[in-house]
Amino acid sequence: MISTRGRYAIRVLIDIAENDNGSYIPLKDIAARQNISKKYLEIIVKDMVYNIGEVIELMEGSLATVACLANDSVPCPRAGECETLPMWAEYDKLTHDFFHSKWLSDLVRR
Repeated sequence: MISTRGRYAIRVLIDIAENDNGSYIPLKDIAARQNISKKYLEIIVKDMVYNIGEVIELMEGSLATVACLANDSVPCPRAGECETLPMWAEYDKLTHDFFHSKWLSDLVRR
């Protein structure tokens, strides 16, 4: 069952899309239009903030740098003896940590 949090989150996104005029949209305005408590909306919106890594993963799938490290990969029969696997795993972690440490606000010119 979809909770009020999920339903309200979708309403917030629709409200933002319908009222986008290129400038800041105050949360109090969204709350008033959607007849949702501003305090409850603050809680919901706080959880709707994604980092760049999450956006890429939502759109592209895994950020794995090599196929054998992807979440849905078939276990590699050579993993136990693969001399390069530690290097790929380290590179994979660097890539993951890099994108998951970036936020949309980091990309917006100020």
